[in-house]
Amino acid sequence: MDLLDWHRGRLSSRRLAVLVRHLPRDSATLRALHGEAADWTVTDHLLAAAVDQLAEANWMFATVNRDEDAEPLEYPKPVPRPGAREAEPDSEAPGVRNPSPAELAQFFT
Repeated sequence: MDLLDWHRGRLSSRRLAVLVRHLPRDSATLRALHGEAADWTVTDHLLAAAVDQLAEANWMFATVNRDEDAEPLEYPKPVPRPGAREAEPDSEAPGVRNPSPAELAQFFT
C-alpha cells in the first residue's frame, strides 16, 4: 500500500482512515503515538490490577496479624504501568492516609 496514492487521488480519505485505525498493535505509528502504552492490552492492565490487589490483601493480612511491638510493614508498591510516573520516594502510597483522632473515636463508638 503506497500512502502517496491518497495524495494522487487513488486512495480515498475514508479508506486511509480505516487503514490507520486498524493498524496492528506493534506498528511504528501506534508506538510513536502512545509509546510504551501501545504494548499493553486490556488483559495486561487487568493482570497488573489483580497483582496489586493481591499484594494489598497480603499486606493487610500481615499487618493485622503481626506483633503489636513490631515495626510497621512497608506498603506494597504497585506494578508500574506504561505512561504513569512513579511517586516520589518520600510520598505516601496512593489512597493511604492516617485517620484523625476524631475519625478513630467515631469508628470505635
